Amino acid sequence: MRSSPQRLPALLLGTALIAGVLGIGTIASAADTDNSPPPAVAADAHSGHVMAASTQASGDDADGDGYIPAIPQVTGVTPSTATPPPAYHHEFQAGCSVTHTAPDDPIVYPGQFGKSHDHTFMGNTSTDAASTTGSLYGGNTTCKAPADASAYWMPSLYKGDQKILPVGPQVIYYKAGVTDYRSVRPFPKGLRFVVGNPMQTAAEFRAHKGFVEGWECGDSFFNTDIPASCPSRPDVQLNLRMQAPSCWNGLYLDTPDHKSHMAYPVVKPGTNDNMCPASHPVALPMIEFKMAWPVNGDMSQVRLASGRGYSFHYDFFNAWEERTLKALVDHCVVDGLQCDTRGFDLYRPERGAVLNADHRLP
Repeated sequence: MRSSPQRLPALLLGTALIAGVLGIGTIASAADTDNSPPPAVAADAHSGHVMAASTQASGDDADGDGYIPAIPQVTGVTPSTATPPPAYHHEFQAGCSVTHTAPDDPIVYPGQFGKSHDHTFMGNTSTDAASTTGSLYGGNTTCKAPADASAYWMPSLYKGDQKILPVGPQVIYYKAGVTDYRSVRPFPKGLRFVVGNPMQTAAEFRAHKGFVEGWECGDSFFNTDIPASCPSRPDVQLNLRMQAPSCWNGLYLDTPDHKSHMAYPVVKPGTNDNMCPASHPVALPMIEFKMAWPVNGDMSQVRLASGRGYSFHYDFFNAWEERTLKALVDHCVVDGLQCDTRGFDLYRPERGAVLNADHRLP
């Protein structure tokens, strides 16, 4: 039987939801930058944050309380403290290209077209403000594996008023975030979450548990803001990597703040091992965005639709076909391999691939 937290009135819930996701009350200032000179951010419709609270529930949220229960819920799981056989890698890639852009967000602003800052969408070609698990599942996709109809999106990047889109398949890793990679299981159908916060300060962005290397281009690394300049060479692009939480509470596919049902791994006491916390005991794949934008040279006018570079965040809405996702997770993550988009480890060719040349299960 479902045990739902106390419900809030719809309007209050909507206001609380946006306050949590957008970090209302947190002001980014010039003092929050790193050593890189900041890019100019125009005070126009693309600068973000001037958005009303969500007042509608997702089509997947039957009672409109912001909690979407998993069916079935996963209970009785104890976070693994085991030490697995050594394996340096335990991952596979999802290569997904940009599909479209739109000021929509089906997680934060479900059913409310045009209410968000502009987003760049990858994967499922139909993603819009009204997207639900049912509308995404089995849909067309720009991911290499046709079974991956998931929706991935992030704030659009601009140079002045020109929108800059990543070219070709982008690297989205599915990897183990816990030391015992054998305990990782596939995402439940319909799971969704937001990574990061568009209202975070530069210091908060750098301290975020998903921060990997920050903004980088050429020989400039670990920037919390977009560098003011990058080498003007054909081989130089603007890059960013950011990891998602990978521990699930097993109860909800979404929560009102779109984050509480997920958590980052914690360090096992007395060790350097990572494990899921008791509150979120189910180990899922850790998604890592590794994005590349074709822009270099003078970067002073480069910005995100959500604001400064440290406002970067992204969203994930799972719509994988279950058999294919399980096969990739089991072969690549649980078995400790470094797989490409077909589930093939170049360094362990004898282990074979999961998908055929068409990126489908044989």
